[in-house]
Amino acid sequence: MEKETKETQKKAAPSSQAAAMRNDTIDLVELAYVLLRRWKMLVLFTVVGALLAGAYHQFLVKPTYQADASIFITNTDSVITISDMQLSSALTEDYSKILTSRSVLKEVIEDQDLDMTFQDLSKLLTITNPESSHIINIAVNCGDADMARNIANSLMNVGIHRIYQIIGTGEPNVIDYSESDSVVETTPGLKKYLMLGGMLGLVLACALITVRFLLDTTLKSEDDIAKYLRLPVLSVVPYYEEGKD
Repeated sequence: MEKETKETQKKAAPSSQAAAMRNDTIDLVELAYVLLRRWKMLVLFTVVGALLAGAYHQFLVKPTYQADASIFITNTDSVITISDMQLSSALTEDYSKILTSRSVLKEVIEDQDLDMTFQDLSKLLTITNPESSHIINIAVNCGDADMARNIANSLMNVGIHRIYQIIGTGEPNVIDYSESDSVVETTPGLKKYLMLGGMLGLVLACALITVRFLLDTTLKSEDDIAKYLRLPVLSVVPYYEEGKD
C-alpha cells in the first residue's frame, strides 16, 4: 500500500513542479502564440459579441431625446453697469436652484399634465451654467421628443416668473426657446454598440484562453521538460499512429 502511494506521489510530482514553475513566471511570447493559434475563437467571440450588442440596441434600447433652452441673467434696464453684471453673476447659482425647486417642478407637472412626481421630473433635467457667463442652459432628456421640448419651455416660463417673485429684480431674458428642429436624439448609435460588443467579446475570449493557458500544467514536449522541470532528456520514444486497414 505504501509502495503504491509513493509511486503515485512520484508521478504527481513532475506535474506539480511544472505547475509551480509556470505560475511563478508567465511566458508572454508563448501566451501570444497560443492566442494566435486560437484566432478562430477570438473572431467568433468578437462577432457574437457584436451581434448580441446590435440586437440589444435594436430591440431593447429605447430612444432618448434632448431639448435645450437658455436664459440670460441680467438687469432689464437699458443701461447695464459693472455692478449689475457682478450681481447677475452672483445670482446665477441661486437662479439655477430656483429652476429645480420643488414648487417650480410641481407647477410644470401641472402645466403639462405629466404623470410623474417632481423627483422623477428632476431626474430628466440638467441645469448648467457655463463658466464666467450669465447664461443658464436647461436640458431635458426623455423618450418623447415633443414632451422634452414642452417641458423645457414650460420650465423656463414658470422658472422665470418664479425667479421674479422671489428675487424681485428684473426677469431673466430668454435667449432660446426649445423648438422642434432643435431637439436631438441622444441615444448611442448602432456602431458604438457594435464596437463595444465586439471588444467585450474579444476581451472575454482572451481571458478564457489565458486562464486555460495558466491552468494547463501538462508537459507536451521534451522542451517543456527541460524548461519547467530543469531535467535533462535522456531519450525520446516516438509515437506512431497505427494505420487503419
